[in-house]
Amino acid sequence: MTILPRTLAGRTILALLAGLVISNLVGLLIYAGERNTVLSRVTDVTSAERIAAVVLAVERTPPGATGVLCEQSGPGFIVTLAAQAAVTPGDGGLRSRPFLSAISNLLDNPKPGRLRVTNSGSGGDPSIRQSLAGSVQKCMGQMMHMMPGMMAKTNMSGMPMSSSMARMMPSWQRGEILQVSYQLDDRRWLNVSTLAPRVGSIWRSRFFLAFFVMAVIVTLLSVWAVRRSTAPLALFAWAAEHLGQDVNAPDLPEAGPREVNRAAKAFNEMQRRLRGLINDRTQMLAAMSHDLRTPITRLRLRAEFVEDAEQRGKMLNDLAQMEAMIAVTLAFAREDSADEPRKTVDLAALVESVCDDATDSGYDVVYTGASRALYNGRPLALKRVFANLVDNAVKYGGKARIALQMTPENIIVTIDDDGPGIPENERERVFEPFYRLESSRNRETGGTGLGLAVVRSIVRSHGGDVTLANLPHGGLIATVILENGGA
Repeated sequence: MTILPRTLAGRTILALLAGLVISNLVGLLIYAGERNTVLSRVTDVTSAERIAAVVLAVERTPPGATGVLCEQSGPGFIVTLAAQAAVTPGDGGLRSRPFLSAISNLLDNPKPGRLRVTNSGSGGDPSIRQSLAGSVQKCMGQMMHMMPGMMAKTNMSGMPMSSSMARMMPSWQRGEILQVSYQLDDRRWLNVSTLAPRVGSIWRSRFFLAFFVMAVIVTLLSVWAVRRSTAPLALFAWAAEHLGQDVNAPDLPEAGPREVNRAAKAFNEMQRRLRGLINDRTQMLAAMSHDLRTPITRLRLRAEFVEDAEQRGKMLNDLAQMEAMIAVTLAFAREDSADEPRKTVDLAALVESVCDDATDSGYDVVYTGASRALYNGRPLALKRVFANLVDNAVKYGGKARIALQMTPENIIVTIDDDGPGIPENERERVFEPFYRLESSRNRETGGTGLGLAVVRSIVRSHGGDVTLANLPHGGLIATVILENGGA
């Protein structure tokens, strides 16, 4: 069982959507990687510029002015002065290396050992986070003395603070912490701790919504474009089916893209050539029939003067058979029913009328099955089909049983008899023109070997088929299958 659509349009649309999804995902993965790299570099430069500015400001501040440290602090950014560096020698990481390079350039490349950088990662040492939280609390206390009226929330020590002050208390319990220690000229260490900027993920609901909307738009446009492009294929299939049923079917419209236009012209030219070949064959056979009838008529007149009655009878009988062969050959070539217009006919009533005609002629014929079966076909041609099959059944099998049944797809008519049947290797050959089984080559049964050839030609011109098979208990069954969509 395949999961691929069965239609060309469905498979083309699926291929377009699969290509769209894969190409977009690959492009987004490349974009996300480049985006993270660029944003990381930008944030490193921004943080380095801020820290370098703080270092320069503190160096210009008198040693006793500690309030500047809290002034430089803010949400996610803490500045402290200590006798010891917060960053020990040897600390560092992949994240701190490009940052160290950026801040060194901004501080005019200080001597080795005066600048230290490290990052704690998303986990980190809990003591570092507690120390940072304590530094925030200390700065908040100093600022609350300066602004005693700002009361709204309570920090971790019970110290009141306003909502604006609370926003300066970052969540140090999560995120990556970047620490910088810089030794001032007075041998003190300026320690800066900040939350490393986080690059937001590109895989958000807005992205999926935009991707879904784009997929819907592309799908609708693909359905419209593919159906418009494959419509001529369906038209060609329809024309090919009808060409087999009616060589005089109307030409295809020669419009559309260049390729479709060329294919339509080629198809129409092929149909015109086939029509010409058939007409030439019909005209040739008609001329032959006319030319042969004249000498046959002369021979018939001469045969009348033969004195031997027995020989005269044989000659007249041979001439009559020749005329009959010429007549049925001409009828077969012309397919005199081919020009008959199609119309809706009750196939059940038509088959019953054939059975009634055979019964009136003294044959044992029985009909069973549906009482009504509408079908769009050529009535005279179809009547000829069932008349030939019933005639063969009663002629070679003694009786005929006709049954008609309808399915959602087809109308099936069967004609069986009690005759000797047909050998398996002969069942297809009997449909060839002028082919007759040896057992039928006698004057009583007669025939020209065109009856079944005419039957198959007419049935196939209606888009159906006819087959022969032997019954298990003896006899032959002919099955005619017509598509139920003709009604």
